[in-house]
Amino acid sequence: MAEIKIAGIMRAGAYSPNHIGNDAAIFNAVADQLRRRGCEVEVFSEEQFRTSTPEQPVIMNMCREKDSVEKLQHLEEEGRLVINSGFGIENCTRERMTLIMLGNSIPTADSLIVNTNEKVVKDLNDKGITSCWIKRGDYHSMHKEDVTYCRHPEEAQDVLHEFFYRGIKRAVINRHLQGDLIKFYGVSGQPFFFWFYPFEEHHSKYGYEEVNGKSHNIPFDEAYLKEICNRASEIFDVKIYGGDCIVDPDGSIRIIDFNDWPSFAPCRKEAAPYIAKAILAEAKERMKR
Repeated sequence: MAEIKIAGIMRAGAYSPNHIGNDAAIFNAVADQLRRRGCEVEVFSEEQFRTSTPEQPVIMNMCREKDSVEKLQHLEEEGRLVINSGFGIENCTRERMTLIMLGNSIPTADSLIVNTNEKVVKDLNDKGITSCWIKRGDYHSMHKEDVTYCRHPEEAQDVLHEFFYRGIKRAVINRHLQGDLIKFYGVSGQPFFFWFYPFEEHHSKYGYEEVNGKSHNIPFDEAYLKEICNRASEIFDVKIYGGDCIVDPDGSIRIIDFNDWPSFAPCRKEAAPYIAKAILAEAKERMKR
């Protein structure tokens, strides 16, 4: 009989835009790694999870649907071990993410958090923000239009109105940062950490990488990048994470996105054993209590 029983909840396709196969691949790879380590893993779709409750004491998941995340949070409060935490997944929604980074001195872009029916041209001019990114603040991005690059405040105002008419009530406006765009992946409590230049690798979900364009290989402190990412992981309560950062021309680093359980597409084979080890370590620690 398996020592540890785990329910695995896959991500709904609506929250894997252009990455359905990659998300499923890393999830299944981790499940296989856990089975090799003697765990019993039963996999459910996110839809199945919303309509029935698994009995296993450990839940590993890539959920993003609001109802699913709320259910995960309830199960955590009842004593289940949930990785990533439902509370951590909610922390990665854009408005909450921005507030957490700004409130915990995690280096990030200058930002405004606004209602989508607000006038923002004056505020942007007062902050010296010209080119910027407007991102839906209420939840995770599902469509390309949920994150939009704007060349000047007047264009930002127009895009904000479009968000309002789409029914999106809150938005985050980030100053556009010049520099090298880097994508990173990590696993809390494990030595695994991977980064790369997505533009050069033609790795893209929506093509946003083209705005910053070709990297200039600006020197930066890799150990510091890992340090701030692991600190963010702890603060967000997200053990399996990824995201994006900008390396400024002077070598400073600012995180512009932090995600719960990304696809790990460029490093799936290397990452899967460490993700499994992290889940197993948490499960064994829970069993001791």
